[in-house]
Amino acid sequence: MQLVVARIGRAHGIKGEVTVEVRTDEPELRLAPGAVLATDPAATGPLTIATGRVHSGRLLLRFEGVTDRTGAEALRNTLLIADVDPDELPEEEDEYYDHQLMDLDVVLADGTEVGRITEISHLPTQDLFVVERPDGSEVYVPFVSEIVTEIDLEQQRAVIDPPPGLIDDRAEIASAREEEA
Repeated sequence: MQLVVARIGRAHGIKGEVTVEVRTDEPELRLAPGAVLATDPAATGPLTIATGRVHSGRLLLRFEGVTDRTGAEALRNTLLIADVDPDELPEEEDEYYDHQLMDLDVVLADGTEVGRITEISHLPTQDLFVVERPDGSEVYVPFVSEIVTEIDLEQQRAVIDPPPGLIDDRAEIASAREEEA
């Protein structure tokens, strides 16, 4: 299975280094020197990581054969893709790879259907599930333990306990506020 693990950003310096936007929880494994990564667009790669280092909180990589700023700039916005065994699991018990969470049914604790996970959005502050509801609308569910109370991969479902207003439609929110007043 192929997973996007990073996106190449700007060139850094004159020796071929680039900044990368990391999209994996295991950069030390996926973005280590010697790693060979497929690319999107495919014509750009495959790329082999020659060196990696952290500078001012950002990961910098240099690829074999890329020795100057011009070569580094040509890679900008390229996605780096790693081959991952689909049965591989993260080291921590309560961690998941995106492909494990995609298409899970999302339900409330009482079994009420909410929808299906169609995307995982990785924001700087937290991860969000993009959940498609049965009517085709989308709702965003923060992937935090207070809201996502259970991930059951065998049953292919995520159980949530949303705060008021997270998945309720506006009419239900308005009526709840009127009752409180």
